[in-house]
Amino acid sequence: MKINKIKQLKDGRYKIKLEDEEITTYDDVLINNGILYKKELDDELINKIKIDNEYYSAYNKTLKHITRRIRSKKEIEEYIEQFELSDSDNNKLINKLIDIGLINDNHYCHAYISDSIYLSNDGPYKIKDYLVGQNIDINIIEEELDKIDKDIIYDKAYKIISKKIKNNKYSTYQLKQKIVIDLVNLGYDRDLINEILDTFDYNEDDNLDKEYNKLYTKLSKKYSDYELTKKIKEKLYAKGYDINSINNYINKKEK
Repeated sequence: MKINKIKQLKDGRYKIKLEDEEITTYDDVLINNGILYKKELDDELINKIKIDNEYYSAYNKTLKHITRRIRSKKEIEEYIEQFELSDSDNNKLINKLIDIGLINDNHYCHAYISDSIYLSNDGPYKIKDYLVGQNIDINIIEEELDKIDKDIIYDKAYKIISKKIKNNKYSTYQLKQKIVIDLVNLGYDRDLINEILDTFDYNEDDNLDKEYNKLYTKLSKKYSDYELTKKIKEKLYAKGYDINSINNYINKKEK
């Protein structure tokens, strides 16, 4: 089939105008198949161009995907599955990206840890679990995590805990339990969490007053006198308030 014209498009691709059809392709396809020096294309070569186009289309889309943010090898492997390339082309694409430095799990690990430490609330254990899930070598992960200044981790955890205490609406017991669970889920060490919790003073009088008034309003519709006081004490104790604090508070209320 005779080539009438080869035209470069604005997006960098090329359009081959044949007698009966047009094929849009890539410069690598032109060069690899020597098309620039041919006057005609047979059916076999046209079919090869179309197969090559699938590979280079996947390659260029993957390049754009990577430029949005750094990706792990696993993420790229999962991304290119949608193109349904042959195993050899999959490997070829991945290896090419590795060769030109666009897939580098060492760099990915370093960048992910840095972003997570400075731009999120995630702690070391959560960061580590994510990277393990990305199939990053455990030795690389631990080496990078060991580089983090321990004071930075302490300060991050302290700020999170401080905010939770400031906005507290629970008893001291409930608050501490909730903070431990929340920060363990964020990936912080339990001993570090408890160490920080011990640095705070807890004044639950205001919350105790609010809880008492809420319970009194609700339970006084059904109970009175001794029974009412008993029910309120039970509810407050169940919420984690210290029994001595409850008794002292109620005694002052009833004077």
